[in-house]
Amino acid sequence: MLELKSITKTYHNGQEEVAAVKDVSLTLTPGEYLSIAGPSGAGKSTLLHIMGGLEKPQAGTISHGGRDIYAWADDGLSLWRNQTVGFVFQFYHLIEELNILENTALPALKQGRKTAFKKAEELLEYLGVDKRALFFPSQLSGGERQKAAIARALINDPRIVLCDEPTGNLDKDSQGKVIDLLERLSREKNKTLVLVTHNPELAKRSSRQIRMESGEIVNA
Repeated sequence: MLELKSITKTYHNGQEEVAAVKDVSLTLTPGEYLSIAGPSGAGKSTLLHIMGGLEKPQAGTISHGGRDIYAWADDGLSLWRNQTVGFVFQFYHLIEELNILENTALPALKQGRKTAFKKAEELLEYLGVDKRALFFPSQLSGGERQKAAIARALINDPRIVLCDEPTGNLDKDSQGKVIDLLERLSREKNKTLVLVTHNPELAKRSSRQIRMESGEIVNA
């Protein structure tokens, strides 16, 4: 599904060079549920963004279907992200001026407005928030907003769903419900799911766990 080879990403902090990800190699298989755990600053989110085509590494390759995604032009990489990857973040990134149905449909509007909204309605029903479809983000609970964000991530039927601390802003009850939902999605829709978390209990629920410290994988 996705193969990372010797990925390295560095940043400059004044005169100091900081390695956020150091020579990481990793392979994702279709339908896999992988968690990436570790303390803050370990490089988890940076690695996730690199996997999803959001941040180009200084060294190494990421291959999908045998092709390095960062060898494509920007338009090709953007198209790959839109069609292949769904992102779920800690901060929901919903547009406050749009209702939940509109937020969900937005990434699929190129398919036509009617098709996009029909798919959005079906997803919101599947995720159990269809009764909130015409509500605005400010009118929803944290758990409901995260479910809407998950629906938006799934609207283009991506093969890979990348989740960056998706329960970080939720209470314990809502955390469990969101993780239950993500696990059901992976199982029922055969999505490759990658969960970044600092919570070891959530990490243990995945089928495979890795841990990062100081930009490196310390166990796999």
